[in-house]
Amino acid sequence: MNYLSTRNRDLRMNAPQAIAQGLAPDGGLLTPAVLPRLPSSAVETMKEMSYQQRVVYIMNSFLEGFAASELTTYANEAYGGGKFDAEDVAPVRKLDDSTYCLELWHGPTCAFKDMALQMLPHLLTASLEKNDEKKTACILVATSGDTGKAALEGFRNVDKTKILVFYPKDGVSDIQELQMVTQEGGNVGVSAVAGNFDDAQTGVKRLFASKELAGTLADRGYFLSSANSINWGRVLPQIVYYASAYCDLLKSGAITKGQAINVCVPTGNFGNILAAYYAKEMGIPINRLICASNHNNVLTDFIHTGTYDRNRTFYNTLSPSMDILISSNLERMIFELSGRNDRLVREYMSQLAEYGSYRVDSPIRTKLKRLFSAGYCDDSQTLTMIGLMWKELEYLIDPHTAVAFHVLDEYRAETGDDTPTVVVSTASPFKFCASVLTALGVKDHKPGVEILDQLSQHTGVPVPMPLARLKNKQRRFSGSIQPAGMMDCVLDFLK
Repeated sequence: MNYLSTRNRDLRMNAPQAIAQGLAPDGGLLTPAVLPRLPSSAVETMKEMSYQQRVVYIMNSFLEGFAASELTTYANEAYGGGKFDAEDVAPVRKLDDSTYCLELWHGPTCAFKDMALQMLPHLLTASLEKNDEKKTACILVATSGDTGKAALEGFRNVDKTKILVFYPKDGVSDIQELQMVTQEGGNVGVSAVAGNFDDAQTGVKRLFASKELAGTLADRGYFLSSANSINWGRVLPQIVYYASAYCDLLKSGAITKGQAINVCVPTGNFGNILAAYYAKEMGIPINRLICASNHNNVLTDFIHTGTYDRNRTFYNTLSPSMDILISSNLERMIFELSGRNDRLVREYMSQLAEYGSYRVDSPIRTKLKRLFSAGYCDDSQTLTMIGLMWKELEYLIDPHTAVAFHVLDEYRAETGDDTPTVVVSTASPFKFCASVLTALGVKDHKPGVEILDQLSQHTGVPVPMPLARLKNKQRRFSGSIQPAGMMDCVLDFLK
């Protein structure tokens, strides 16, 4: 399996090269040259498998040059050994006869990013070895909240790697920030950036595009790689949990063989719902892809109109991991819907860089509406949904998951579609204690990490152990920089 750039189909790499590189040299996103189809018996075959076995089954066809035995080892190390507090890793919880919640936050950082970032370090280090790479990979990460901690934890003290995370100052929750700034490990660095996530993400992309920086780092024995979802090694493991959720629904008798489901995904950078699209294209019976946005509803508008326009007010919301106006992974989607037309993709991305907007052509708009539905949810509606889910079902959810449930309710009211639907739950509610407590009617919040026990005592839900451990951790990183200072930060980190 080769990988090509969304902006140049003639640029080809093998799987180890694509994973190690992260981003194509032309700024495009590396994408499989061919999207493999699952055999007709795949769902029945996977139905009785463990999650780790499903990982190998799905990922094997994408990773030429990796033996199945290697992938088995990686899957067992990534998802076994007590790293996840749920035996089935990504459990599906039934809420009613047509609504199910895919809980992706049972890993070591209590967010769905663990599903990919526990696997990526294994794929990357193996890729470096297969590429006979002598230099050390410096992994640069821009995070809107959860990716940073998950990447730091995944790459902590991994040989031949260093990792530097940039997060938006005042743009993540207190618990998210505390998780990052207390991170242990001799190869990790964390820096706040003045501005929002888009400022941090744009800054990281500029660093990757800088030939001057690349030359300086090469002289020091480093090269840049990425753990953001622009890296195919991040997207691939996410495909697995959609296939796994379908298999679990079939195994439980919630659906019958071949019956289609809908998925409703809270997303800002589009990677999570993109993985659902890939699962659908591979043959998993998924019908509607319901894209749920918060008040930064650039994706909702795009799906409805075909115009992507980031020239709008940026909102800091209660669901900060979705506070994004430049959705990087949408480029991969446009590449697919345009018939893999790299010229069109280059044109659209150039317009986005120059003008902050672009409008896709009519055939792409038609395909978008055939595949996707979309809606958005403001902060008031987010709080209402958290309270409603607790009051009616005694089910505690975080603000991002609340966005998805609100959008699903609106979709069903508008369409009457009663297709069994999986709502993707992306984070533990304990990562957003203040918002959740407010939604439950608690106005006075305990300071610092004491708020974790406050939420637990109010609901009777135990604090996840990885978050409970924050009480005894010391801050290692402090201060913030301007976006213009990110290159100097990298150079200081890699002295």
